[in-house]
Amino acid sequence: MSSMYKTTEEHEELRKAIRAFAEAEIKPLSFGLDQNNEFPEEIIKQIGEHGWMGLPYSEEEGGAGKDVISYAIAVEELSRVDAGVGVVLSAHTSLGSYPIQAFGTKEQKEKYLKPLAQGKKLGAFGLTEPNAGSDAGGTETTAVLEGDYYILNGNKIFITNAPAADVYIVYAVTTPGIGTHGISAFIVEKGWEGFTFGDHYDKLGIRSSTTAELQFNNVKVPKENLLGKEGQGFRIAMQTLDGGRIGIASQALGIAQGAYEEALAYAKERIQFGRPIAQQQAVAFKIADMATKIRAARLMVYSAAEMKQNHENYSMEAAMCKTVASEVAMWVVNEALQIHGGNGYLKGMAVERFFRDAKITTIYEGTSEIQRVVVASNLIGKAPKKKGKAAIIDKKAGPITGDRKREIIKADTAQEAVDILVQNLKKDGYDFSVGIPMDTPVYEAERVVSVGNAIGSEENMDIARDLAHAAGAALGGSRPVAETLKLIPLERYVGMSGQKFNGNLYIACGISGAVQHLKGIKNASTIVAINKNAGAPIFKNCDYGIVGDIFEIMPLLAESLGTGEKEPAPPMKKVRRSKPRKLAPNYKVMVCPGCGYEYDPNVGDPEGEIDPGTDFDRLPDDWTCPECQEEKQNFIPEEYPEDRK
Repeated sequence: MSSMYKTTEEHEELRKAIRAFAEAEIKPLSFGLDQNNEFPEEIIKQIGEHGWMGLPYSEEEGGAGKDVISYAIAVEELSRVDAGVGVVLSAHTSLGSYPIQAFGTKEQKEKYLKPLAQGKKLGAFGLTEPNAGSDAGGTETTAVLEGDYYILNGNKIFITNAPAADVYIVYAVTTPGIGTHGISAFIVEKGWEGFTFGDHYDKLGIRSSTTAELQFNNVKVPKENLLGKEGQGFRIAMQTLDGGRIGIASQALGIAQGAYEEALAYAKERIQFGRPIAQQQAVAFKIADMATKIRAARLMVYSAAEMKQNHENYSMEAAMCKTVASEVAMWVVNEALQIHGGNGYLKGMAVERFFRDAKITTIYEGTSEIQRVVVASNLIGKAPKKKGKAAIIDKKAGPITGDRKREIIKADTAQEAVDILVQNLKKDGYDFSVGIPMDTPVYEAERVVSVGNAIGSEENMDIARDLAHAAGAALGGSRPVAETLKLIPLERYVGMSGQKFNGNLYIACGISGAVQHLKGIKNASTIVAINKNAGAPIFKNCDYGIVGDIFEIMPLLAESLGTGEKEPAPPMKKVRRSKPRKLAPNYKVMVCPGCGYEYDPNVGDPEGEIDPGTDFDRLPDDWTCPECQEEKQNFIPEEYPEDRK
């Protein structure tokens, strides 16, 4: 293969067309899209009509039949004007469409890849979870085969293009306990029953790109929507991310190019000390270094794209180009803003937006630290498996709010459920004849009643106030209730970026339990959850839960707690958190005939990615003894397990 250090005439024609479109159609709207956190639906539709949503896919597949460099140029040119628009294309093409093109059946390609490549539908990719970021082995979303369907349950966070996308590639555990070997990939459609979205994230940058949480509550996925084979999901995800890294590197490159051009133009017209600042050596050297670093990054990005096009092993080069391009972008936007001086710090200046947009490129689709892990393992090789007994590593982090009772109250009527809840709370030591003012700051409050988006509007807030009064509690809410619905003051929203609740009783009404919210309540002694979605994450993080409509449950609960006047509560004493009961293990012992190693399901085999708690029967067929590599099928049961001490 001959290295192509120069793009072709066809590449540059494409660049010219996309640049003209970006300047005419996107640039005038960029400031508004950024300020309003607005997804550019119309612009994305036009990009599809130009045939740019499926650039690297063949015409038979619905694409434009171009190469990977053409795709990189498209992302770069869109990001040069608006990085949010650039990442919509990148996530759609690299993450939402590629897995179907590489691993899909003929039927899957016809049904899903074609409309994606034609730009008639938008794609997205669901891998990240609260406990599975850089470490995809921590995936907790599950898919259980029942007849003709997989039943999908769980949550994905930070999903680019959600909820705008129509088609999602979702990763879920089909065989629990065997780490990455048990993950499978599925094609999931928006609109299926039980598939809902969390709130749109309010981000620092790339604000014209929409990012939200995916929530799966018993979603029926037809078994023909399994992508590849069961257990292949991790390989599909890693192979997909290799290509995605070229897309993000291109986005970083576009941001750097846009910031550099802004800085160069400004430096030529800004006069200080009698001449343009571009002619001051301090500034001239900055501009020279910017152009040099951008060129180096561009050659790396196009080289990795060319390797992908030629079906070479490009994993390491993709990681290298993403690291370099994203870190160059960070350096360039910083210098570009510096050249603009105080003007660069103002909202509405393109460099201020580029400055905020650049940071994410060092984080998503594999942080710079993970890219270095990829590069190093390609150069050095993976560390050998340790001999001897492996240390116990519990990869499951457990609920975000720590160990909780997780008692979901089952009753024939809503009133009975409420009565059981109140009984339990009183047994735990809560006295509802006393209370605190409703406007007590959240961080000082002993009790808080908090409402989520489900509360809807101001006319429903009386129900929340009644319950807060009856519980002797302060009133709080989720971020969207304060920021979007504006039903409570900003300083009353609870979460990682808001107020932390450190008191005793937290009653969450219509709150699904986004990670950011849960991290703000993890110090609560008792968490009560009321939500009509039985699969909401809040139920894994609560002590008592009632599955039901908040508009039915909240008034009943207020009545049961007592709506009369409350005595002022004494100074807060922290209530001791009660721990859930643990069950004793019960398992058979399997022994390696080669070396006598005993497989203990309580320990698992962490070096072989087998979680503690995995029965021997659920180990993958290719698992071998960690001490002598004897095959699993040769293991024999211990004859007298009941005599073992």
